[in-house]
Amino acid sequence: MIIRRRLTVGVGILLATLTAGLGTALPAAAAEPPTKASPKVELVLDVSGSMRTRDIDGKSRMAAAKQAFNEVLDAVPEQVQLGIRTLGADYPGDDRKVGCKDTKQLYPVGPLDRVEAKTAVATLAPTGWTPIGPALLGAADDLEGGDSTRRIVLISDGEDTCGPLDPCEVARDIAARGIHLVIDTLGLVPNTKIREQLTCIAEATGGTYTAVQHTDELSGRVKQLVDRAAEPVVTPVATEGADSCSAAPQLKPGLYTDREKFGEHRWYRVDVLPGQELRASVSVSADRAVNNDYGVLLRAVTAHGREIVRGSESGTGRTDAISAGLRYPKPEQDGTDSEDAPAAETVCLQLSNSFSAPASVKTSPGMPVELTVDVVDAPDDAADAAAFGLGRGWWLLGVLVLTGLIAGLLFGWISRWRIAVWRTT
Repeated sequence: MIIRRRLTVGVGILLATLTAGLGTALPAAAAEPPTKASPKVELVLDVSGSMRTRDIDGKSRMAAAKQAFNEVLDAVPEQVQLGIRTLGADYPGDDRKVGCKDTKQLYPVGPLDRVEAKTAVATLAPTGWTPIGPALLGAADDLEGGDSTRRIVLISDGEDTCGPLDPCEVARDIAARGIHLVIDTLGLVPNTKIREQLTCIAEATGGTYTAVQHTDELSGRVKQLVDRAAEPVVTPVATEGADSCSAAPQLKPGLYTDREKFGEHRWYRVDVLPGQELRASVSVSADRAVNNDYGVLLRAVTAHGREIVRGSESGTGRTDAISAGLRYPKPEQDGTDSEDAPAAETVCLQLSNSFSAPASVKTSPGMPVELTVDVVDAPDDAADAAAFGLGRGWWLLGVLVLTGLIAGLLFGWISRWRIAVWRTT
């Protein structure tokens, strides 16, 4: 009897202990942060009649789009919920009212079944109108719900044919909803009116416009945009460069936006400590018609005006953006007291451009600028001449001086030898 009572008491204590343990474990599990919602992307494809045109790598625009879609569907990250919407895919007639309602969701936004999605895309044939505005409204509705990032990627070869519903105003209305939905646009025809409309749609929501004329460009850009949806969103900080270093804004590592007029110089400042490396890059978007020859220059200059290092890029012809970058590793200071904090060096970044435009093109506001600033630990053994505060041109100057010295010595020796021979003969 005593043994049974002791056994009963022991079992009771064991059960109580397990219950208490579970009671403390469950709240801890419940306290774990919720998993991040999967990003949502909808590809909106123009399937209007003009997509029959054969001007992309010797095949029709529709065939190029299908090939690009198949490559994109194979590369979609697992965490991305993807859908496909079409415009102009079903109605071949001339009734404007009916044609401007011709948009439907071809594949619902959700976990991707690659085989099913490819099968749906394979059935498409260029058919009707170009109702971009209604398609954007439908895509925005498709992506509703949840707090995940949302992205629409619009691929089109023409302007909207369903006015007065302006797709640019539609994009502004979508942005005003505050649902953090970004619209990126890709144009298959290098036409000024198409470019202006697709650029306006993209800029209204903080997206990008890209002109593509080859299949690999199309698939590569769409893949990049889908991958971007899965990455953490970095919101650029608006800043305003000054006309001199002394008045320039102080920038910390991050992403910044600004605007620069044609031929303008804008200045920014960054503090760099000994043992750190400044990495800066800039992209200037040609959001309007510009003349063919252009360039961008990004310089790192000391507060006293001495150039440290520069990065530049130039081009000829049509482009959407041009970029340049630089690196400045600042070496550690020797012989300094470890108790004293090393003084930071103020590096002035000067952004210049050589864009020009016909007289009919407005120069205000300036062109969009995206500036990236990063400060990291400098390499232990910097091989860049900028580590010593010298531009890359000093290496070339040193080589030229050394070459000239050696050439002079050789010429002098040969001349003396020839004179000596002449005298002896």
